[in-house]
Amino acid sequence: MRTFRSSARSARRVRARGGFTLIEAALATVIVGVGVVAMVEAQQSFIRSNLWSSHAATGTFLANEIRELTRNLPKHDPVTGLFLDDPGIGAPTLVGWGPEEGEVLIEDFDDLDDFDGLSFSFVGTDGLADLDLPGPVNAFGEVIPDIGPDGSIAEPDPESGAVAPMSGWTQTVLVQKVSPFDTGTVVPDAQTEPASGSFRGRDVDEYPLRVTVEVSYQAPFATESEVVARVTWIVP
Repeated sequence: MRTFRSSARSARRVRARGGFTLIEAALATVIVGVGVVAMVEAQQSFIRSNLWSSHAATGTFLANEIRELTRNLPKHDPVTGLFLDDPGIGAPTLVGWGPEEGEVLIEDFDDLDDFDGLSFSFVGTDGLADLDLPGPVNAFGEVIPDIGPDGSIAEPDPESGAVAPMSGWTQTVLVQKVSPFDTGTVVPDAQTEPASGSFRGRDVDEYPLRVTVEVSYQAPFATESEVVARVTWIVP
């Protein structure tokens, strides 16, 4: 009789241990949930990192396109040059820095200082009034067309011939005169040096130029653009 009762109790214990308790099920759910969240977060981090790498590569490419565009240009206008106009009343006026009269389009720019302060943007206009021209542009001064999600290139407008530019991208150019002895030191555009002893002096157009191209990207629905690349070089 004892053996039968003992066997019955053992059977009940075995049957009782055959399932999960509520606490065990809850713990299993928590463990699985934490693993899933970690996987999702890792995937999102990978996507963000990959997107930033892609943007950085595109930004560097766009900055170097400006460098190629201006590579063979003289520092200052080959016709008028850069000089100080001294009427004898007040301080001399710097003449020749920036686009000259009649230079309104990118194909008109024939020297480096013409590009100072200009932006080539997906929202750029056709005039120089706001210093923001259509772009971004390639090494030939052509607007780079937008590329769709499927890899297709935007076609020109059949009426105007205008091309939809790369959406969100802007190239901004800064041209600065720098010290010949320290290219990290910016000097005023009208800077000159008088002759002294054996030094013959340095005219206003005899300084190296530091050119910086800053490329920024404004994502869809973003309120501000973000700088993703910056390329700088010196023109002696």
